[in-house]
Amino acid sequence: MKKVIRAGTNKTTVFTVGTFDLLHVGHLALLEQCRKLADIVVVGVASDAVVASYKPNEPIIPLAQRLEMLEALRCVDRVRPYYTLEYVSACKELNIDIFVVGEDWGRKPHNIDVETYLQSQGKEIIQVLYNPRTSSTAIKKEVLDQQVLPSSANQVSSIP
Repeated sequence: MKKVIRAGTNKTTVFTVGTFDLLHVGHLALLEQCRKLADIVVVGVASDAVVASYKPNEPIIPLAQRLEMLEALRCVDRVRPYYTLEYVSACKELNIDIFVVGEDWGRKPHNIDVETYLQSQGKEIIQVLYNPRTSSTAIKKEVLDQQVLPSSANQVSSIP
């Protein structure tokens, strides 16, 4: 079920972006923080091609499924994929009030572009700390570590 967002209601809109692969409590904490900051929460989800441009590993969960999971969350009002590493156009289209970024937000050209635009418009940029309990990278590592079993553990013993 789509959430209804009425245009022209003078509500505060927050926008955040990410991969959101292997949805976990850290993602939820970020999105719940966004909900506390605004009336409308919009989440931009990086396509596999965008992720490949800045991360060594592709997402495990396909984009369509990542979108679907985020759309199901109560703390999220709208989800939109992005196919280029550029945020200014979405900020303009959504007329956001607050852009929420994670602690790994860097000084890359696409980040500087959106910061410059938002500052010129008097919009707010809020950087939040990640939840130290988990990350998609940590989950992937744990799963891979569990897959490495000694060869004797893979053999089934027979009882004579």
